[in-house]
Amino acid sequence: MAQSREDLEKKLSEREQIALDADPKAAARQRAEGKLTARERIDKLLDPGSFVEEFMLAETPCSDFGMAEKRQPSDGVVTGFGKIEGRPVYVYSQDRAVLAGSVGSAHAEKIAYVIQTARKLGVPVIGLNDSAGARIQEGLSVTSAIGKIFFENSIASGCIPQISAIMGPCIGVGSYSPALTDFIIQVQNTSQMFITGPAVIKEVLGETVTMEELGGAKIHSEVSGVTDLVAKNDEECLATIRKLVGFLPSSFESLPPRKENSDDPARSLDKLETMVPEDMKRAYNILQVIKTIVDDGEFFELKAKFARNLVIGFGRLDGYPVGFVANQPMFLAGSLDVDASDKAARFIRFCDAFNIPVITLMDVPGFFPGKEQEEKGIIRHGAKMLYAYAEATVPKITIVLRKGYGGAKQALCTREMGADQLFVWPGVELAVMGGGGAVNVLYKREIEQSPDPAKTRAEKIAEYQERFNGPFEALAKQFAHAAIRPHETRKRLIQSLEILRFKKESRPNKKHGLMPV
Repeated sequence: MAQSREDLEKKLSEREQIALDADPKAAARQRAEGKLTARERIDKLLDPGSFVEEFMLAETPCSDFGMAEKRQPSDGVVTGFGKIEGRPVYVYSQDRAVLAGSVGSAHAEKIAYVIQTARKLGVPVIGLNDSAGARIQEGLSVTSAIGKIFFENSIASGCIPQISAIMGPCIGVGSYSPALTDFIIQVQNTSQMFITGPAVIKEVLGETVTMEELGGAKIHSEVSGVTDLVAKNDEECLATIRKLVGFLPSSFESLPPRKENSDDPARSLDKLETMVPEDMKRAYNILQVIKTIVDDGEFFELKAKFARNLVIGFGRLDGYPVGFVANQPMFLAGSLDVDASDKAARFIRFCDAFNIPVITLMDVPGFFPGKEQEEKGIIRHGAKMLYAYAEATVPKITIVLRKGYGGAKQALCTREMGADQLFVWPGVELAVMGGGGAVNVLYKREIEQSPDPAKTRAEKIAEYQERFNGPFEALAKQFAHAAIRPHETRKRLIQSLEILRFKKESRPNKKHGLMPV
């Protein structure tokens, strides 16, 4: 006998309620660990009342290994769309309360759908990851479905912003999807990412390691560079995502959103006159410089504890988002090494993909020297920065604060590398290398044959610096557009961005270039 509409509606409501109600024991465990449930995370992330769920009643098709009795609506991931500050986004949130958030075929299909649909609609996609990994009971079906996630992540790259929050374990193949996205945010103490777990490492290598030591936030934000941002807890993580989205356009076809502010575009930066020492060897904190320049002192730094000799992140100038790449003299004197080159190149390419102007603050003594760097491939990695800047067609403005030596100068976007505007501060020194090294090459014999080598060397260094110190050589040879005083830096940047706002530049028609990797 056919069921009545009333009976069907009742059963439908019951199934929907099962999907909505978190397992009390599982939810209690989550909260005991200081974590929110999957649906609580979505509620905190999105504007109130804006979430619309899709595929709520999806279930695993697997019936082997007792799975028929374990099936639950949603299949361990909540998917749908909503808004952040009134702007649409797609989101998925893995649910540890359902089959430990393990990724089955239905679960993976839902995530792949979210990414694909976000790309079609031109809106950002946000993944809240908390999963025990692939559901082995489903065999090849699950690996095929997971492959669809990887494919969609890859195809969506450069089309829409993709943000991954690691809010619990992210094990095995499940780590690759976040790695294919643009930004990874990891929660301290409660989240881990790794390909091979502690048990396998113990069996194969005989090494004992904890999950946190293997893939915790500290490892990935300071050593591996996998993680861009670290949050103290779930709430801070979700608030950070909302803040990040505010700097980004919805897709590659739109411009980043302007934020109204009352910070005077012509504000004089008198602090900069003394903030950056004239002595080339004295360190200072470039973060203070950036915060002095940007609107309301707000700078959103990325990978803050990885490759600390270079700073990247977002700020605003006259309300418009911009990306900053800057040498940090407090670490390795601001020189470029393998990790700093990777950090910068990826960020530059992201900004270029999503129409965010790039401002480079140059104060570089060169590439960091040594056998270790050469063995790690500094040639290959350093070339990534050259490639990224040359490839980028967004507005690019470079300011030389104190010095720029050798190939590292080009790696920080000189005019020949595509800078639309290049400014120098009055006391800059621009040369193939620093005075001491140059004199050792140019006047080696003369110094050796001198009755007082130390005095002769000092005189030659002074002569060299007399020639290359200051803005005159750079201005005379059109290396720079203008010399600007530190206090007028903000005003000149905003003026330049205004004229460059609708810049159009094309590159040769080809399938794609081959970036050094």
